[in-house]
Amino acid sequence: VTAGSIVVPYGHVIGNEKWRGSEIAQRLQGKIRLVFEDGLGLVDFHLSNRTCILYISEADLVAGDEFKRRLVRFRNASSLGGIVIVEKTQISDQYFLAVQKLVVLELEMVLLPVANQGEASQLIIQLVSFYVREQSKDHNSNPFLRKQCSQLAEPSVFRTVQQIPGVGKTKALLLLQQFGSIHRLCNASVKELELVVGQTVAQQIYTF
Repeated sequence: VTAGSIVVPYGHVIGNEKWRGSEIAQRLQGKIRLVFEDGLGLVDFHLSNRTCILYISEADLVAGDEFKRRLVRFRNASSLGGIVIVEKTQISDQYFLAVQKLVVLELEMVLLPVANQGEASQLIIQLVSFYVREQSKDHNSNPFLRKQCSQLAEPSVFRTVQQIPGVGKTKALLLLQQFGSIHRLCNASVKELELVVGQTVAQQIYTF
């Protein structure tokens, strides 16, 4: 979970596969672009290249200290900015002070209490809109980037790029953001592709 190991496309959230079908995922659908990925490890949601969410449920709090070990492991292994969302309910309220002390004072991370998954989804939407506003300050000044963003809405193009070996949803979005069209992607050099998806996948795309 090092910064830069997950690249989050503009205006998207990458969710851990374990959240597929959850209340949070259902409430986020249609409000933001949510893509699920396996292998996010300790992280629940990536909001940007440098910021992610670790979610602590009421059940996690009641179950014991496993969530503490997870937070400490994340802090020790990661250079990402971690936001910890904790379900603060009537049942879990008794554990909250201890969690607050660990997260804020010892691990120096951001702690945001929520009542339930519905409230958590609203919080994620607000955070994503903040990051999009920040990023769009750069995008709006560049008409070329604006053009690229509008082309991402083409589902048929998006599906076509996903047919390339080694390219999933996230990489397809990144490639379309970078190259803007299938034509430009086909004419890209290995070096240009490497900058977006790394050496191994770049070679696969080029060969394909």
